[in-house]
Amino acid sequence: MRVLYTAFDLVPNPKGAGTHIMHFLQGLVNAGHAVQLITPGDGQLPAIDTYVGASVIRVPPPPDRNFLAHALCFGEAVMAHVAAAPRYDVVHYRSIWSGLALAQHKAQYGYRTIFEVNGLPSIELKYHYPTLRGSELPQKIREQELAALALSDAILCPSAVTRAFLMSLDVPRDRITVIPNGVNPAEFAATPLPDRNGGVPTILYSGTLADWQGLELLLEAMPHLIAQRPAHLRIIGRGRQRQRKQLQKRVRKLGLEDVVTLDAAVPHHEMPHVIAAADVCVAPLALNDRNVTQGCCPIKVIEYMSCARPIVAANLPVVRELVREDVDALLFAPDDAEDLARQIGRVLDDVLLAKKLATNAAERARSKLTWHTAQKKLLKVYDKLVVDVAGRVSPRLARRRFADTA
Repeated sequence: MRVLYTAFDLVPNPKGAGTHIMHFLQGLVNAGHAVQLITPGDGQLPAIDTYVGASVIRVPPPPDRNFLAHALCFGEAVMAHVAAAPRYDVVHYRSIWSGLALAQHKAQYGYRTIFEVNGLPSIELKYHYPTLRGSELPQKIREQELAALALSDAILCPSAVTRAFLMSLDVPRDRITVIPNGVNPAEFAATPLPDRNGGVPTILYSGTLADWQGLELLLEAMPHLIAQRPAHLRIIGRGRQRQRKQLQKRVRKLGLEDVVTLDAAVPHHEMPHVIAAADVCVAPLALNDRNVTQGCCPIKVIEYMSCARPIVAANLPVVRELVREDVDALLFAPDDAEDLARQIGRVLDDVLLAKKLATNAAERARSKLTWHTAQKKLLKVYDKLVVDVAGRVSPRLARRRFADTA
């Protein structure tokens, strides 16, 4: 099939979105599909490129770097490409910025559509741009999201929580496929816990610095933790300047300059070494609409698991989809800094518990939560999509398949 995959994300990038896109592209390319990826450019990456076997077009940013201006420019460029390009069989989009127009024009251009919903801007934008809280823009965006959902032939999402949310928006259950994020076990190898010999243990958080991640709570937990034992917290990830400054200010206010390191993101291929240096890994997700109502599937948790690290995470439904409490991870009461400190302390103080959690988590991730499994589920959606309601392959695809085998 000829596939158009659009993502309003810089590709490649070290964030979870970049990892997800890479593995979905690899699955489609390895299955023999001809994939065209369109993403935004940053002025440094080439405008025309190849990536994991897919052709890439990067749309240059407009002079106005305003987020919405950039998003609208991206959507216009995608539709200009569709109007000029050979016809696609499937168009796969990750946001409304290109997805709504693509869905609206599917009959005109003869393709089927897949809307991959990892997060909706009507919910998430206010965490990146606090001034949007209380404005009319999120509601206007929600109306566009509802239209795109209604018009799309298939919907993908990463968790059962997200599926329930989409169903509350009147999306039929049979159009939604849950495909959790995954890990490449060969890349994120299980390794023994560090032998500190009485040295200071390291607590690791990796991921974005977005407000929904619960990082301020993690900082608030540190005074409770170090009052009982020495520990060092390493936060590593990408964030907006506002978010990084806010965390730095909180570190100073709590007097944690000597026990907290706030590092920039590293390339994804370096993350296994970063995780291997940690004694315990954390996912302190906050109790809010992004995590609880919309849902998510934190890749960080799966990568921690695959590397055989004991995990402490917020006791939220999206986390319980990945781990079993007290078997694969310890879970703390959401938004409770003292309980977070208590659960981290349990891991640091009990070597046998730490090893049990690490072993169980690694076995679970490496057998059930792999990108290979996610790719197989994705390809099933594609196979189902190209068959019409009568159970026959669409005529245009049938002609192409005949030509390919002749």
